[in-house]
Amino acid sequence: MRQVNKATIDLIKRFEGCVLHTYKDAVGLPTIGIGHLLLEGENYDEQITLEKAEMLLQLDLKLAINGVLRYIKVPLTDNQFGALVSFAFNLGNGCLQASTMRRRINRGDYDVSNEFMKYNKAGRPLRVLRGLTKRRQAEAILFGGSNDTI
Repeated sequence: MRQVNKATIDLIKRFEGCVLHTYKDAVGLPTIGIGHLLLEGENYDEQITLEKAEMLLQLDLKLAINGVLRYIKVPLTDNQFGALVSFAFNLGNGCLQASTMRRRINRGDYDVSNEFMKYNKAGRPLRVLRGLTKRRQAEAILFGGSNDTI
């Protein structure tokens, strides 16, 4: 299975942070570790270790990687692949599958930086979140292969 590069891991960790106890994310979903959404039946009453947080990250990355491999049918550079994995990690594979960005990329149109920016809203009602705007900008930069700081 294809792996993600260090730039991708660094981007995800930077925006997710690491919290070793259960907390509510920006839209109120129970989360722990490095952006791990608690699944039905999962319960972490006590603090987890950094090693457990890293293990959960690896499991969640596999899901996002599988989504990108399933839904993107054209060649991708490591940075393009990583940006899409970060996107799927944060929003879910269903969002990637339904996106115009996926359709454009699969048609060979890699000029999709503006597509990332369509996904900077969350909550009910939907509102622009500064953190999501910064994350989408970082993913667009990574996708473009820029040497700019992400």
